[in-house]
Amino acid sequence: MLSAIYSIDMDPESTAVFRAVVEDAMMLIGTPNLSDLFPSISALDLQGVRRRVAKLFTVTYRQYDEQVSRRRRDIDAGEARKNDLLGVVLDMEKKWQQEGSVLSHETMKALFTDIYGAGASTTAVLIEWAMADLLQNQQSMRKLKEELTSVIGANAQIQESDISRLPYLRAVVKETLRLRAVAPLVPRRAEATIQVHGYTIPKGTHVLLNLWAINRDAKAWNDPDMFVPERFIGNDGINYLGQNFEFVPFGVGRRICLGLPLAHKVMYLVLGTLVHQFEWSLPEELKESGIDMTEKCGAVLY
Repeated sequence: MLSAIYSIDMDPESTAVFRAVVEDAMMLIGTPNLSDLFPSISALDLQGVRRRVAKLFTVTYRQYDEQVSRRRRDIDAGEARKNDLLGVVLDMEKKWQQEGSVLSHETMKALFTDIYGAGASTTAVLIEWAMADLLQNQQSMRKLKEELTSVIGANAQIQESDISRLPYLRAVVKETLRLRAVAPLVPRRAEATIQVHGYTIPKGTHVLLNLWAINRDAKAWNDPDMFVPERFIGNDGINYLGQNFEFVPFGVGRRICLGLPLAHKVMYLVLGTLVHQFEWSLPEELKESGIDMTEKCGAVLY
């Protein structure tokens, strides 16, 4: 993620610290908060959630400030433009200035913080869930490994062009997205007063779309709580692009997740590589009891 944003690679220690900050922030954001139920007392921040989140975000803000300052110095020194997200945003800032508009530093900082939270945490967590479910379902693990070996060869590395020839890999990813909705509650705000099943939703009301419940609706899915990738085999018509309302892990319409194209590639390539390149099995102490699959819900489902 940081490579795509800043064209940098962090050392393992810094990566661990950065990931811990993002995960802690995601857990805090998803913590039940009295201020959400009683907006009139939100300024008091009685549980300290806002203060703790702000403290964590100072890490990402500091990194952003450092990278922007470094990039501006590189530009002034005549170095070649880097084709990453920061380069695109700085180009956009320059264009807006020429047109008399303003893309403020604070807006840019908020944009990059959103990308950190939405991109760095969700995709990694999804891959972890996929591996956990495959380890719990060794038959699915074997089928996926056999498909990868058959299609791309025993020693070759998976490429983006291979994805269309790997139906079981696609099915595993779809089933993981369905069963493990990493963003279980999606916040929205009503633009107009509407009626929903007899309830009046006033204009401006904050609402949460429960994607976790939608993805496990027994009316739409057989055995909704079971990990069954086969449900998507021969059924490529069901996708997560917002066209099937029973399966919308990335949202729908104009507000569909902006990171979908990147997440799409990363999920397939990383999961496919992990399964193809390594032999996986549960440790002896877990072979009888299995992995603890208890979910912890923050802004992301861990």
